[in-house]
Amino acid sequence: MGYEKSCGAVVFRRYHGNTELLLIKHTAGGHWSFPKGHVEGDETEEETAVREVYEETHIQVSLCPGFREVVSYSPKRDVTKDVIYFLGRARNYDYIPQENEIAQIKWVEMSLAHSFLSYDNDKQLVNRARPLIRELL
Repeated sequence: MGYEKSCGAVVFRRYHGNTELLLIKHTAGGHWSFPKGHVEGDETEEETAVREVYEETHIQVSLCPGFREVVSYSPKRDVTKDVIYFLGRARNYDYIPQENEIAQIKWVEMSLAHSFLSYDNDKQLVNRARPLIRELL
């Protein structure tokens, strides 16, 4: 049984009075999710999350303490994957999609995120992040 580990972030901002989340649409499969990617070398989970968000979107984030969620699934036969998600406050708002990997990026009002997200795991992640995001804003 193989094992993979990725890290990413639920990225949020306050914009014109609305709470928005940064969602990405992958070119492979066309599903909507959050920025994430594989751990490289001896990076910490947090370092991986910050780097991957930036590589995929050109958004810089500050990770918020108190939120670390693990989403586990099987991307292919005989492989288990854990994705560690943190909560990231956007430090800039203008995004640039990573060429060849990201088809589209959107800032979406938090209450509408469920209608975009492709997977139930990601929808549950929003439900768990919502109270802390509200507390931080």
